[in-house]
Amino acid sequence: MYLVALKMLTGDRIKFITLVIGLTLSVLLITQQGSIFWGIMSRFFTTINNAQADIWVMDPTTEQVDSPSPMDNTVLPRVESVPGVAWAKPYRLGTGNARLRSGISRAVQLIGVDSDSLVGLPQNVIAGSIAELNTPDAVVVDKNELKKLGDPGIGDTFEINDQRAKVVAIINTNRNFLSLPLIYTTYDRAQSYTPVERKFLSYILVKPEPWISGPNLARRITKLTGLGAYTEEEFKSRTLAWYLKNTGIPINFGITVTLGVIVGAAIAAQTFYTFTLENLKHFATLKAMGLTNWMLTKMVLFQSFLVGLIGYGNGLGLMAWFGSTVPKKTVLAFNTHPALLLIAFVAVVFVCTISSLLSIQKIVRVEPATVFRG
Repeated sequence: MYLVALKMLTGDRIKFITLVIGLTLSVLLITQQGSIFWGIMSRFFTTINNAQADIWVMDPTTEQVDSPSPMDNTVLPRVESVPGVAWAKPYRLGTGNARLRSGISRAVQLIGVDSDSLVGLPQNVIAGSIAELNTPDAVVVDKNELKKLGDPGIGDTFEINDQRAKVVAIINTNRNFLSLPLIYTTYDRAQSYTPVERKFLSYILVKPEPWISGPNLARRITKLTGLGAYTEEEFKSRTLAWYLKNTGIPINFGITVTLGVIVGAAIAAQTFYTFTLENLKHFATLKAMGLTNWMLTKMVLFQSFLVGLIGYGNGLGLMAWFGSTVPKKTVLAFNTHPALLLIAFVAVVFVCTISSLLSIQKIVRVEPATVFRG
């Protein structure tokens, strides 16, 4: 029975290929656009990923990671004194103006980390040594936006807010949403690079003692200090929620993905329905030979979901090829979340189900006598 269904499906190669192409494009649009969407959303909390802190402590009014409300340095000892805190380190996140050797000025993201522990500084070193960050005028730069800084090498210098900066290491970090060059230095030197501010501390990075969990310690810090305290995942969710609420990015990509599903569904449903109509006499013949409506229904479902699986596989293959080639040659954000694969699969099942239902209704109503008509 299934062999007959397969031969009927592939008998008209043009319609078979059209069905596969429709579903392939639908899956490709869902996963490719979804991966770009998640890639962009992931860049919203790049700073959190790069710092790799268990708990982030901040001013309660801070809504997302790139717009911290500055705090006074005196809050650091208060956090350190909370029971369960193994250590607490200062973290400065701000912007500056870098003047390159060519004389061109560039906006940069300036990050200050604790000079003793270097907590918050990514450890993926490409060149140089981050241990030299405590030497005079030392900075560490990210390789992703190195061209914007004039491709400096180890030992090269430039200026940040009219003060000398010397490159002692180049590291590899995740790109941020603003695509600004990332420059790391010590917390104290970051203060000297920045115009005088009454409040300078952006965040406090905290490590919990082994006997207390991160969420419990975060709640304890909030209760005892009145500051905002979140685990790494909680702060990511908070940042992501802010961007979802305050930007049009989710809506724009959501429309594209929805159109992909609709186009794929329309092409597949119409083509599969046409295929059924053209093969109606064959189904009537099978009915006349004794096949029940349920058996014919199973044949249609087999045909529909076989095409769906082929289209699903092709779509994922094209998406994987795109993701492994294009982003490497461009600054395109691309990050495939596992949930996208499930969403694409559900969409394919939905399309195949609709296509099957339209066709099954026609088959169930067909009379075996159709075979004997001219």
